[in-house]
Amino acid sequence: MTDPALGEHTTLPTPEPTDQPMRALWAAIVGYAVDGFDMLLLAVSLGTITASLKLNTGQAGSLASWTLFGAVLGGIAFGTLSDRLGRVRVLTWTILMFAVFTGLCALAQDYTQFAVLRFLAGVGLGGEFGIGMTIVAETWPAAKRARATSYVALGWQFGVLCASLSGIWLLPHLGWRGLFALGVVPAVIAYVFRRRVGEPAMFVNSEHTSVPVRELWKDATTSKNSLALIILTSVQNFGYFGLMTWLPSYLAKHFHYSLTKSATWTAVTVLGMAVGIVVFGHVADRLGRRPALCAYQIGAAVSVIAYSQLTSSGSLLIGGAIMGFFVNGMLGGYGALLAELYPTEARATAENVLFNIGRGVGGFGPWLIGLLIAHYSFNSTIGFLGSIYVLALITTVFLIPERRGAALV
Repeated sequence: MTDPALGEHTTLPTPEPTDQPMRALWAAIVGYAVDGFDMLLLAVSLGTITASLKLNTGQAGSLASWTLFGAVLGGIAFGTLSDRLGRVRVLTWTILMFAVFTGLCALAQDYTQFAVLRFLAGVGLGGEFGIGMTIVAETWPAAKRARATSYVALGWQFGVLCASLSGIWLLPHLGWRGLFALGVVPAVIAYVFRRRVGEPAMFVNSEHTSVPVRELWKDATTSKNSLALIILTSVQNFGYFGLMTWLPSYLAKHFHYSLTKSATWTAVTVLGMAVGIVVFGHVADRLGRRPALCAYQIGAAVSVIAYSQLTSSGSLLIGGAIMGFFVNGMLGGYGALLAELYPTEARATAENVLFNIGRGVGGFGPWLIGLLIAHYSFNSTIGFLGSIYVLALITTVFLIPERRGAALV
């Protein structure tokens, strides 16, 4: 196969994973599961938080947005530090920061306090995705890279599923404050897992630039790639957080879903996302990143628009799983694609900065949807969301290069 970085035909080795790749994979999965748990914890408890703190619709929607804005800052800061000081060391810092401020959310007395604490927890959360994906990408063979990074993305779905079940079993007994205090426990577990992972040899043997973020814009081709990935990750996060923040409340209000039924819908939708992620990784490794992305973007646009027209309880449940398959199925693919487009000395920076800029743009999703719902029908708002995947499709077709099987440099 051709390695564009070397400009020659290169045969890449594909050894079976050793103990280090598997340790890195499990550590990244657990860390990302903590992120997913925390983000949906807000969604499942949003109704009780809104009532407790007397929030309006805009304030309630903005709490998820503040978390994502913090993730942008954390992604930039921790991604840069990771490329300079080490992936595992900096990742440990992000977990500790995330755990502390998640726990402190249980003590918030008003909107301002809660928003500030969510922002600071988001700063810690911002380092998780990029650094974990980088460690996995640098330790797994090229032929299985998309699958491995997709398995990391499964961690998020597992965390979301646990949060959904917590909403059923624990929220009635502990209240939202108890749930956020409990959110510290998964972070401690992730910290223990991360302590068993060593630095990837690729990073140890590389040169460490003082300003790795410059590598993301060093020439026209790299700048084009960075812009394209910002668009893709923005669409990904806008759609995901917009849907998952408001759909449970919408189903409860308009279709009289009980807490148990809303949690069941969330669980089925998340399972659809998990299946979509696994399938995406295999398709991307076998057929290429671009074909996999295009197929999922078309599927997301069609399924979201179709979902806005559903009315029966059964169709909403099945439609949620199908929509989840496409809307979030491509999540793990960004880990592999970002790793393949940037050099080792700036890889964690690229993973964190570009993905978290997308998170920041996506952070407007819950807020904007809250505003649109207040003035238009929910069906019209969901239909609008479907159109954003057309932008992602155009970007993939015209701006994203194919890097399947490429050696990391």
